Amino acid sequence: MNLPLQVQKKDGKIFCPLVRKKNQWLVLKPEEEVRQRVICRLVNDYGYSLDQMSQELAVVKGQRGTGRSRADIGVWPTKADREANKRNLILVVECKAETVKILPDDYYQGLNYAAWANASFFVTTNEKETRYFRVNKETLPNALDEQDEIIEIPKAADVSDQKKLAELLARTKTFSRDEFQKLLFRCHDVLRDNDAIMNADAFDEISKILFMKIRHERKPGSSVFTRERFIELRRHDADMRSEKARRDKPFYQHLFDQTKEEFEDALIFADNDRLRMGESSFLAIVLLLEKYNLSDTSDDVKGIAFEEFLGKTFRDGLGQFFTPRVLVNFMVNVLDPQEGELVCDPCCGTGGFLIKVFEHVRAHIEKDIQTAKNRFKLTLLGKDFDKVDEKEQAARSERVQHVFSQLNPDLDPRNQSGRFYDLSSRRIFGTDKESRSARTAKMNMIMHGDGHVGVHQHEGLLDVNGIRRGLFDLIVTNPPFGQTLRRTLKVSESQPSYADKPNADTELLDLYELGAKSTKIQHIFLERCLDLLKPGGRMGIVLPEGFFNNPDEQAIRNWAEGRARILLIVSVPPEVFVSTGATVKTSLLFLRKFTEAETTAWSEAAATANANAEARYADEKNALLAEKEKLRTDKYPTEKQAAAKARKDRTERRREIEAALKAIDQTIAAETRAEVKAKLDYEVPVALITAAGLTATGGATENQLPTLAAEFETYRTANELWATPAAVRYAYSLSKDGSTVQRVTQPAS
Repeated sequence: MNLPLQVQKKDGKIFCPLVRKKNQWLVLKPEEEVRQRVICRLVNDYGYSLDQMSQELAVVKGQRGTGRSRADIGVWPTKADREANKRNLILVVECKAETVKILPDDYYQGLNYAAWANASFFVTTNEKETRYFRVNKETLPNALDEQDEIIEIPKAADVSDQKKLAELLARTKTFSRDEFQKLLFRCHDVLRDNDAIMNADAFDEISKILFMKIRHERKPGSSVFTRERFIELRRHDADMRSEKARRDKPFYQHLFDQTKEEFEDALIFADNDRLRMGESSFLAIVLLLEKYNLSDTSDDVKGIAFEEFLGKTFRDGLGQFFTPRVLVNFMVNVLDPQEGELVCDPCCGTGGFLIKVFEHVRAHIEKDIQTAKNRFKLTLLGKDFDKVDEKEQAARSERVQHVFSQLNPDLDPRNQSGRFYDLSSRRIFGTDKESRSARTAKMNMIMHGDGHVGVHQHEGLLDVNGIRRGLFDLIVTNPPFGQTLRRTLKVSESQPSYADKPNADTELLDLYELGAKSTKIQHIFLERCLDLLKPGGRMGIVLPEGFFNNPDEQAIRNWAEGRARILLIVSVPPEVFVSTGATVKTSLLFLRKFTEAETTAWSEAAATANANAEARYADEKNALLAEKEKLRTDKYPTEKQAAAKARKDRTERRREIEAALKAIDQTIAAETRAEVKAKLDYEVPVALITAAGLTATGGATENQLPTLAAEFETYRTANELWATPAAVRYAYSLSKDGSTVQRVTQPAS
């Protein structure tokens, strides 16, 4: 039996079997180690032989901007093709060091070579993330089109099978997302049929296996977690654990225990969690999923598939409703979160809003760094790049790669001083009272690329680690509707972890000003969200449409208008939420909390307006109050019957006076509000959306929301609805000799 090819390292050098000269030991560099791991994988997992491959392939001259003149790995159909150096490669691989974020524009040289060599497949990898592309010669010399990203490359046995190659080239990531989602539902069927586990419970079990798979596949050099790989690991386990230990805890349960330890800090699994399925079901699910390497699969493929799967599972199994992605995208785009801002969703459900914020800011960071790379590349390659000799081209290209290596740590999720780490670990927060939702939010965010560490299972109306009043720049949420809070509900009842704290016996509603006016949970969450914001912070919230026109809720609307500026109101069609199982028609409310100056201006205007109104009705009120006092102090007649009648008349008159005084107070309040609003008047944009991308059955239809988002961006910029957020900006510059990148942190203007 042939032993698998392994990476060999010693004395600061690494063995390179594709270097066809006497000295095959090269200096151990991070990129070289990645390349050798990829070569091992091509041999061990894909079945290619070393004599079909070469490394450091010379790129054809004459292509402006190709930069580095050699591609990392090329694979031919046969040894004879390689020896003849035919331009008929199967695939070209571009390798980067493990800390380099995969961005298609970084690999222009490999893509151009793949096209020149008539290769059909192009691969970019840094070991943590591998992306596969079909080579679309029509798009050259532009950057890779995301529609050309595919799910897999051929194995050696498939190279001569034109039908198989065509199938692989047709499996774009969009198709694979749907395919992955279907596989997850097939896993659900396995648990239903074999173990009578259904709906949300089945979701929990499938999630456990997904994280076992992630744990295995994200380790550098690890193979795909297949059924065969599991059996191989189980055989090895027989040599490591005693027979009694294996009898007490089968290997697949032991493997899950190791996964729990790996994700212990994420608080995803309970200490007593175990796999509730039999081993046969476990192996059946592993077999279904083995075509996907979750380390290689891009975040949007596995993340969106996972999100769709969990959404349907939770709706069908628990009756819980989730904000449709069309609304999530719209609300986050309207609020436009910026790098460095603190963001919170106090009732985050499965994390949809937080994931979109993460993706929105991550895209900005990646674009910013790519812009810096493009700028530095043009500077370092020079306008005369095509005119200098190959040695000088190689030297300049090497300087480009050296500069790129200094920018890439900002995209490394493990670099604690990097921009990506800051976003992922310090800026995004959420709570959900329901344990399964909070746990699922963490899983969902990990599947989408991370940002899970600030999510807690906790009552959203109470502070918890990192989530407290006056802290956040942005709130985006969809609170529960239709529930009422019991007036006697104690803090300790709502969140048991508060039992030993001084305010444990405080009634929850007493923590909120609106608690004296309402017990509706959406009203209390509205106040909670405004409390969480810094002065000037922005928020978007989903509310029942009745909130905006129900007379009984006027007092709540008045309260909110005295604390925040209304930025936008959007009425969405009922079909959007009907498709998720909900029945309440909703609208979207966007607010900006008053700055300190605005709060002062509102308070002063309200005090002046109230004084003016009180003065207008002072005589009338004083007369009524005087009459009321007289009724209280006048003596009753001595005759019994006359006294009874007088007592009855006075009671009726007192009621009339109290009603009149109440009416005057209401008039004063209304006139005060009117005067304040007239003095501090502003336009409130209101939009009625008739089509938001979803039909009542969940099908696709016209979506007016992106157009509205673009129009609102123009409107809010022109009207300066909010200042540039108090986040951070980064500027990159090159040293005079072009060797060092400097990153300067600048406060937002």
